[in-house]
Amino acid sequence: MSHPPRLDLPAIAAGKIRNLSHTHLAGVDLSGANLAGVDFSQSNLMGINLAGANLQWAILRANLRGADLTGANLVGADLRNADLRGAIFLEAQMREVSLAGAFLAGSILSHLDLSGIDLRGADLRGAVLVGACLQGADLSGANLSGADLSRTDLEEALLNGAWLRGTNLSQASLFCAQLDSTDCSGTIFSQTRLAGTPLDSQG
Repeated sequence: MSHPPRLDLPAIAAGKIRNLSHTHLAGVDLSGANLAGVDFSQSNLMGINLAGANLQWAILRANLRGADLTGANLVGADLRNADLRGAIFLEAQMREVSLAGAFLAGSILSHLDLSGIDLRGADLRGAVLVGACLQGADLSGANLSGADLSRTDLEEALLNGAWLRGTNLSQASLFCAQLDSTDCSGTIFSQTRLAGTPLDSQG
């Protein structure tokens, strides 16, 4: 019976292997690795440690459930439809990232700059985004039920068709956000700035 070749982790960490699609790297420690532009499509990265890794423009349409992405550089990364349930993104760099259709239930994205980010149709149920900047972000059709978005900046964000059932938006700013066909059942709007939206009580 043949066995798959052993992965050369030092070579991977040094960025010498560019194609890692369909690879099993669950639980591996690649913290601080140089993985810019690497293709991880359809790989099993469940529980992987990518803290502080350089993942600029990497293709991460993979299983990243429970991954540690603390302090990672994800600028331009492709995370569309990725499984990121329970992933930790604290202090990560997220400019120009696409998370459309991603599964982010229970993930931690607090205090991040997510301005203009693509989260269309993403599953963010129970996610923690406290204090995050989501100015101009596209959350159309996203499921944010039970998520904690307290103190977030959602100015001019697109929330059309989004689910906000039981979402905590305390002290958040939704100034001029688009909320067409948005489900706000049980949403917590304590001290929330709603000027310029259909929910503005003074409008």
